[in-house]
Amino acid sequence: MTQDTNQAFYDRVSAELADIDAQGLTKPERVIASRQGPVISVNGRDVLNFCANNYLGLAGDERVTQAGIKAQEKWGAGTASVRFICGTLEIHKELERAIADYLGFEDAILFAAAFDANGGIFEPLFGAEDAIVSDSLNHASIIDGVRLSKAQRYRFANSDMADLEAKLKEARAAGARNIIIATDGAFSMDGYIGKIDQIRALADQYQALIMVDDCHATGFLGDKGKGSFAHCGVEVDFVTGTFGKALGGAMGGFICARSNVVELLKQRARPYLFSNALAPSVCGSSLEAIRIAAGDEGDKLRAQLFANAARFRSAMAAAGFDLLPGEHPIIPVMLGDAKLAQDMAARLLELGVYVIGFSFPVVPRGQARIRTQMSAAHTFEQIDAAVAAFTQAGKELGVI
Repeated sequence: MTQDTNQAFYDRVSAELADIDAQGLTKPERVIASRQGPVISVNGRDVLNFCANNYLGLAGDERVTQAGIKAQEKWGAGTASVRFICGTLEIHKELERAIADYLGFEDAILFAAAFDANGGIFEPLFGAEDAIVSDSLNHASIIDGVRLSKAQRYRFANSDMADLEAKLKEARAAGARNIIIATDGAFSMDGYIGKIDQIRALADQYQALIMVDDCHATGFLGDKGKGSFAHCGVEVDFVTGTFGKALGGAMGGFICARSNVVELLKQRARPYLFSNALAPSVCGSSLEAIRIAAGDEGDKLRAQLFANAARFRSAMAAAGFDLLPGEHPIIPVMLGDAKLAQDMAARLLELGVYVIGFSFPVVPRGQARIRTQMSAAHTFEQIDAAVAAFTQAGKELGVI
């Protein structure tokens, strides 16, 4: 009886996978046999890489790599447990100080992943007497983090300031003790930059706090790459972010805030208390990436990144592709149909360009796309070659 019941479960799993595949929603796992960079090795051949979050091109940088190696040589593989049990390494404190100083905050707390940072920020700080007002297109990690809190929840249409104000009024009328507005600084599926300046104005009007997830902004948006809030010329209360994109490309997340907030999070945030400390190698690589991003070389990399984005966007629009508007280095090529997006990505790989088709549930149904992402490490020649491949595949598949 138990055997039959278990087999029914596995049959259901197989049926669900078959249904996902039939809808063209299967997300293939492609194995890379090289360092991350503008050119990577896939299936025994070199291809142009246009889908990594490697904004400043530092993921394969030798200085970043060697800094991680040196940190592991000194500190070993890790602490073998969580920080409050087995201790905090000096390099953890160094990285917390570095990211807080870089972004202009009093203090910072590290997490094993940026998902954990967003999962750990709300529940310790906001209770049933409080309200969280969240953008409808926020990252899944913010959504999950909000669910963990007992605070009242409100949702406003993406970057719709009128709707945000309506929700703030509603929360105030309901007697919320504290209100926090939560938003992505840059929305990863669309490349839209959040209207942080307008959110700041409404937050001041309704005495609300602001939390910004800057995973797709830290290192390259705003003055010295300090993020979306710097890009918009305002201050915010909390910034969550990652070392897994522009700042080295490894993994790990952080929250920057006032020192007393960070101290409370270290006492109460469950993903911090119950996850191993960030690996020393990640800390070492991230410290070197911050050093580069914060300096004159970072300015040059940011200038190249946005020049690359402008060149790709202009050429793809001229070729007839449907692009979402914006200035961010994320440039979605809209295709609509999930199977078409997968077929397009497969054909582009044959043509020597590595990209991924995005479809439900990562993006809404009917809005399948190929999300291209520029890097400062790309050359103009590589960008032009990618556009040529897109154009050929687009014509073959009837996209343009």
